[in-house]
Amino acid sequence: MHSLAFRTLLYRYFFFSWLFRDVSRGNLLERAAAWRHNQAQAHWLLTYMRRWLWCGAILYGLGALVEWVLNSPVLSVLFYVPGAISVPVNAVIGVAWLGLKALPPPI
Repeated sequence: MHSLAFRTLLYRYFFFSWLFRDVSRGNLLERAAAWRHNQAQAHWLLTYMRRWLWCGAILYGLGALVEWVLNSPVLSVLFYVPGAISVPVNAVIGVAWLGLKALPPPI
């Protein structure tokens, strides 16, 4: 069995672009097949949303803990900023999931 490098696994754990195909390339049949493939893969987006939600919550909690226990607001920024980045990432994932579920296929 082919084993992937840790970097690749970590990337695939947090980012989902490797699951989807480009719908803007190919002829009409290839684009339709890519759209169907992307719709079939859309259920994985909820898993990625959960991952980013938990990572954001844990990082935010660590930031609060560092700020409260160590009384160091400067050090807590190292946890707050990545935790805050999870919010727009989840918004993008949510829009992509809704788009794949609700929009008609492109022609």
